[in-house]
Amino acid sequence: MLLLLLLLLASTGDGQAQRVAGKKKNDVCACEVNSTMWSFPVVKYEAVLQQVETCEGSLNNLQEQVQLSHERLPQIEAVIKNVTARLEPHQYLHDQGLYTALSLRMLGQELSQLETDVSDIHSQLNNAQTQKLSKEVGRLSMNVDRMKMADTINLKTVKETLRHLKNGVESCKSIPTDFRGIQKLCFKGLITDISDPVMTKVSPHGKSYISGSWGKQAQIDSEGQKNSYWVQTLLSSHILGNTLRVYQTYEDFMASTNYKDFTFASSYSHADAIEGPSAVLYGEALYYHCYRSADVCRYDMNSNAVKRVTLPGIGVGFNNKFPYCYYDCRTHSDVDVEADETGLWAIYATVGNHGNLVVSRLAWDNEAETLNVSQTWETRLFKKAVSNAFMVCGVLYATRYVDEYREEVFYAFDTATGKHDSSLALPLEKVAKGVASLSYNPTNNQIYMYNDGYLLAFQANF
Repeated sequence: MLLLLLLLLASTGDGQAQRVAGKKKNDVCACEVNSTMWSFPVVKYEAVLQQVETCEGSLNNLQEQVQLSHERLPQIEAVIKNVTARLEPHQYLHDQGLYTALSLRMLGQELSQLETDVSDIHSQLNNAQTQKLSKEVGRLSMNVDRMKMADTINLKTVKETLRHLKNGVESCKSIPTDFRGIQKLCFKGLITDISDPVMTKVSPHGKSYISGSWGKQAQIDSEGQKNSYWVQTLLSSHILGNTLRVYQTYEDFMASTNYKDFTFASSYSHADAIEGPSAVLYGEALYYHCYRSADVCRYDMNSNAVKRVTLPGIGVGFNNKFPYCYYDCRTHSDVDVEADETGLWAIYATVGNHGNLVVSRLAWDNEAETLNVSQTWETRLFKKAVSNAFMVCGVLYATRYVDEYREEVFYAFDTATGKHDSSLALPLEKVAKGVASLSYNPTNNQIYMYNDGYLLAFQANF
């Protein structure tokens, strides 16, 4: 019998195959194999197993980080878009030299936190998206730093001094002849107390119409509308209106009878329509904020003619840019038209005055039949920190929200002296949370409030 060779492959320590020769013995093929070659590499197996477990843990941790990053990235992108949008007006103000250092410091703090968050995510992912986010935040931060560095204390001091001097010049104009005849009516000082409501009524259109204005005819020497009461309700989305309702007497107003409706615009979107909850009936004309503009309109109830004047200032706020806010913004309350013993006023805010309140005195020229702005004062009170405002004897009074049933007069600015007083604390009771408009009437010293569809009147004491 031929010699048989048996090839056996066995696993060796170095992973190589081993050739084993077989021998014929007693008609049987026999071979000797070293079984130690087949021993299981336990130590190496355990080492590999540990590496696998470590790798799985790392992968799980990385997967969690990636998932968290994907969740946070849209949030950070939204924040960047928000901050970018908020920075745009600051960039404009910077270009014009009109920004405030406080706003920039707050923006810088917010950007610093955002940089930290983006850096954390970038260290985890380091992909194109995080690199783009890092660059955008870096650019924003550089812009804010440049704005800060461009300003000096001397520049801010000069601007503040200039504002004070401009107000002083306007206040000097308060002594002319047109004030002398009625000046005796204003020797009263500031308001010392405001009564509880002396009149409470629901708007004739129902309390579901939460925005508008109302009151008594406000011109002291008016003949045609001497005792009339009026209501102007915003019937379109609580923002727009085109009609005025007038009652000839107080009794008619309380009984909701014998009224006359006037239409001063053909539609809610007409250029002569009213925008925002502020108007005043002065003599035989309604003064109000014109639709989508920086203008004040005058509607003559006898001729149905509408005249207008553009308010002065850089970037006059309208179309809900600078509404009354404080607790809850009253939409499109950008321009507030008021009347007092000295005449007609417009209260608004401008980009040039950093969103702070601006007061302009209006004058109707009966001979030329034109509406004009005679004087303008700039205050340091931010309009969105105010819930409403009104004028009394050339003094601007501002209110703030206290709770659902109370407002508070907390600020006064005297156009005769250019001085302000922020120590007032005069409560104003109300029956609903929102205040659409406040207006003072010089003929009876009452304050009229349009309170979310309720019409309230208060007595002002001096």
